[in-house]
Amino acid sequence: MSRVTPEEIADLAHLRRARDFMDRHYSEPLDVPAMARAALMSPAHFSRKFRAAYGETPYSYLMTRRIERAKALLRQGMSVTDTCFAVGCTSLGSFSSRFTEIIGETPSQYRARDHRHLETVPSCVTKVATRPRRIPVTS
Repeated sequence: MSRVTPEEIADLAHLRRARDFMDRHYSEPLDVPAMARAALMSPAHFSRKFRAAYGETPYSYLMTRRIERAKALLRQGMSVTDTCFAVGCTSLGSFSSRFTEIIGETPSQYRARDHRHLETVPSCVTKVATRPRRIPVTS
C-alpha cells in the first residue's frame, strides 16, 4: 500500500487553490503562469501536477468552465458574440470551435434549441446535468 507524502498533500492543496481560482476568475484573461502562481508552483510543474491530479490540462479545465458558463448564458438568450466575451474568450472563432468540440453543436444551434425543460429544474441540478463532459486525454 502506497502512502501519500506530506509533499503530495501540500501539492494537492495548492492545486485545489488554483482550480478554485480558475472557477472564480474564468471570465478574466488567465494563462498557465497566472494559474501556476495561484498554486505557488512553476508553470511546468503546475501543468504536470494538475494533469496528473485532474486528468486534463489546466487550459482544458478552464475552457470547460467557460463553456459551462456559456451554455447558461446562451440558454438565457444572450448572443453568441456577447457570450464569447462574457466568459473570457477573446476570439469568436476559437470560442465557437471549442464549444462545438465539447458540446457537439455550434453555440448558435445550442442557443436556438428549446431549453424550457430545464426551467423547472433547480439551478444546482441543471448545472450538474448540463456540465460539459470531456473524454480524458491518454498519453
